[in-house]
Amino acid sequence: MGMLKSSLAFLVLAFAFFFCYVMSSGSYDYFQFVQQWPPTNCKVRGKPCSKPRPLQYFTIHGLWPSNYSNPTMPSNCNGLKFEDRKVYPQLRSKLKRSWPDVESGNDTKFWESEWNKHGRCSEQTLNQMQYFEGSHDMWKSFNITNILKNASIIPNATQTWSYSDIASPIKAATKRTPLLRCKRDPKHPNKPQLLHEVVFCYDYNAIKQIDCNGTAGCQQAFSFQ
Repeated sequence: MGMLKSSLAFLVLAFAFFFCYVMSSGSYDYFQFVQQWPPTNCKVRGKPCSKPRPLQYFTIHGLWPSNYSNPTMPSNCNGLKFEDRKVYPQLRSKLKRSWPDVESGNDTKFWESEWNKHGRCSEQTLNQMQYFEGSHDMWKSFNITNILKNASIIPNATQTWSYSDIASPIKAATKRTPLLRCKRDPKHPNKPQLLHEVVFCYDYNAIKQIDCNGTAGCQQAFSFQ
């Protein structure tokens, strides 16, 4: 009996080590391409953003390799760390528009953080250059700000929207189901949540856009301002 317990304990420990190794080496099922609404970032972060007037269009938050069982994993994987020289001048000028640090204004530090936390987990599929170049191309493919504007959805502080109000025109344009996430303004906890992120999902190779699944991060009525 003692030998059986020891064997079971060894198997459990071995599985735990294997699971940790798989997560650290970047096992994933699909990509979340996450775009954020800068005014919401600046309202919920607790201190002013670097620019008095935040950008008025959706910008990239990150490209996150994810698992269906746990969309927050993997992260902080083993692999090559961010190398600034690999973000060539031509690409850098593009990223400063599509992927700026809307909070503190340190774009390079933001890119470094996203690559080291998320990008390295898909390094077997996308190297650093492909990761950033591909993200910029995804951003260019569908302009969320214009999609919503064409559906008469314009940021304002007085109107609230349902989940389908925002998701439907985006789905009509992309032919795929997006995922919306909201955050509450800590200074106004009793007011409706604020639209924060729009997520597109892509297949394992970050080539084909697919439907997003998962729990909506927005309540029934939320604000877009």
